[in-house]
Amino acid sequence: MSAPKNPLTDEQRQERFRQATVATLRAIGGAPEKGVDFQGAVKGSPQNQSGADSVELPHLSRHMHDWEIRKIRGAADAAALRMRYHAEKTASAPSEPLARQAFDTLEQARCEVYGSRHMAGVRANLEQRVAQHCAEMGCNRMKTREDMPAPVALDLLAREAMSGHPMPVQAGPALDEWRASLTPAAKAALEDMAHTQSDQAAFARATTRFLGACHLTSVPDEDEEQMAPSDLPSDEEETTDSDAPEADGQDQQAPAATEEEEEGYQPESGETGLSGESDASEAAEMSEDGTEEAAGPSDQLADAGPSEVPNTYKAYTTDFDEEVSASDLCDPDELDRLRQKLDQQMSQLHGLVSRLAHRLQRRLMAQQQRRWEFDQEEGIIDAGRLSRVVTNPTMPLSCKHECETEFRDTVVTLLIDNSGSMRGRPIGTAAICGDILARTLERCGVKVEVLGFTTRQWKGGQSRERWLKAGRPAEPGRLNDLRHIIYKDADTPLRRARRNLGLMLRDGLLKENIDGEALLWAWKRLRRRSEHRHILMVISDGAPVDDSTFSANPHNYLEDHLRQVIARIEADRSTELLAIGIGHDVTRYYRNSVTISSAEDLGGTMMSQLSALFAPAGARHAAR
Repeated sequence: MSAPKNPLTDEQRQERFRQATVATLRAIGGAPEKGVDFQGAVKGSPQNQSGADSVELPHLSRHMHDWEIRKIRGAADAAALRMRYHAEKTASAPSEPLARQAFDTLEQARCEVYGSRHMAGVRANLEQRVAQHCAEMGCNRMKTREDMPAPVALDLLAREAMSGHPMPVQAGPALDEWRASLTPAAKAALEDMAHTQSDQAAFARATTRFLGACHLTSVPDEDEEQMAPSDLPSDEEETTDSDAPEADGQDQQAPAATEEEEEGYQPESGETGLSGESDASEAAEMSEDGTEEAAGPSDQLADAGPSEVPNTYKAYTTDFDEEVSASDLCDPDELDRLRQKLDQQMSQLHGLVSRLAHRLQRRLMAQQQRRWEFDQEEGIIDAGRLSRVVTNPTMPLSCKHECETEFRDTVVTLLIDNSGSMRGRPIGTAAICGDILARTLERCGVKVEVLGFTTRQWKGGQSRERWLKAGRPAEPGRLNDLRHIIYKDADTPLRRARRNLGLMLRDGLLKENIDGEALLWAWKRLRRRSEHRHILMVISDGAPVDDSTFSANPHNYLEDHLRQVIARIEADRSTELLAIGIGHDVTRYYRNSVTISSAEDLGGTMMSQLSALFAPAGARHAAR
């Protein structure tokens, strides 16, 4: 037997980990000669970690605990992104001390969120860092708005707005108080910060307005806010300053620098020194590839035609996508059990939603009632006009007869977001409302289709595996396996499909959401229908989210496609599109939309929106 190799000593593992961290930091930051000091304070801070001459990272003990490794990686990534995306003397900070602190904190948040948009491993490190920082500050014990310092609260709110992801549970209830207290001006400035995160100067102006709306500094003069279009940077200048270095392979190096984080790697005591070296070698390999052609556009987009959706959006492969009936995703016994679970939840909301459904049914039935035509020569004698004959016998008898009112045949499609963020009360309420809506409209002769959309796997599935085997070609497009679910077909009676709706409560079904392709799929199904009137209602709780696609494409890739699809559908006169956002503002996407704060409001909102659609045309115009 050969003698076992000598294990690395603590000092050797420390040194190798330090070398790997320094190499990764310098590669991401684009500063090969930048000094790094591991003797900095142990407590991490969300603000700038880099000094003028060197970067200070948290202290590393000889034991190299996992929490120390995570803290150092997060601090190193934050410092590197600050070095890469922050330019000194671009904008002056406010003079007030608290406002200046918040200004610097928000700039650091911009560097981290914008810089990590294509780097899943770095993004995971920074998210862990934010959660750890909240836990160290005791944010979860802060109950009111006054308990949480303004720089901390505004930092978390800005990260949430720029990334589109909720903050960790460690942020605590005080952050909800801060979020609820924001004025419309503050919300508008926060949205501008999210839209201008790629431009430091424009972001600084939006930040100043945000701080002024939060009463941390004086509100800037209107002349400064209303700058001429020539003063704003153009797209060419923006890409030249911030995006050009990424084309040289820097962003391709960065994900590889933390590849073990992306693949769920957990450092062990004997491996921490080697992870950085493998990261550096993998980064060098990734900078050389990316030239292979990606797969063509998805089938859905190809069928839509070039005049309907711009062809800039594509899927790397559609071989693993599926359109499946809910009854095919689990056995009948499990469907019965899930339906019984849904019925138990339904008993709590059944009364309220049923009353609203009956109100909608009365409105629909009223439109289908027959109307009377008077002053006819034949038909039923009109008793209301007999007085004319009594007073003047020369007047002829007046008759009346019934005629049916024209009622356009209608089909309604309910498209429900089946993403992981809908888990719990939102998805249960959506299933209940779909059940009651289908039952109500079916009684009135209106056909209803209930659809859902999610992905087959987390983090890409087989599509991502094929992409990895192909050498990670650049800009592959959508990188996940779609799953489009048919809970109830428009031609299927509810009595046959009602148990399918219970599938929404199944553990493991809800994953990620690619809204653009799902909306296009539902619309295409509607267009094939022979009914005269098509109504498409979308229920969602957030923007499109797919980490695998985000890691290999521009950060707004899925969102831009969603906007393109919505614009195409809203331009189609044969389809009426409306959306309901649960805890998420969908008004920035859909022209006809409403946002509700909780799932309990979903039933009433659905019925009121449909009631407005089914109201007579004159009443609808008056309401507008």
